[in-house]
Amino acid sequence: MKKATKKTEEKVIDASGQILGRVATEAAMSLSGKTRPTFERNKYTGLPVRIVNASKIKITQKKLEMIVHKRYSGMRGGLRVIPGTETVEKKGFPELLRLAIYQMLPGNKIRREMMKHLKIED
Repeated sequence: MKKATKKTEEKVIDASGQILGRVATEAAMSLSGKTRPTFERNKYTGLPVRIVNASKIKITQKKLEMIVHKRYSGMRGGLRVIPGTETVEKKGFPELLRLAIYQMLPGNKIRREMMKHLKIED
């Protein structure tokens, strides 16, 4: 007797030569579940997303300088504003893409669960 195995769907996005925002938007829509007919705002109904060739993303130097990320330590005076160029130098393009997708997802309790289903490869 054969055991039935459940095959999970996974959306694969090839980021080589594509613009950062376009890739991030497509991934955020799939993670949030808005591309499926079973979409519910209060439950995770999205697809797992795997992004390949993240280091080959197309972005201009001017746009990279305009991007900023904020990090707050919780202490007074602990707000750090980090430019996109510093993020790329220290952690690379996959981290820049991860931060862009994170900001596009809704800021509720389900965001952390959605981000667990995101895999970014160089």
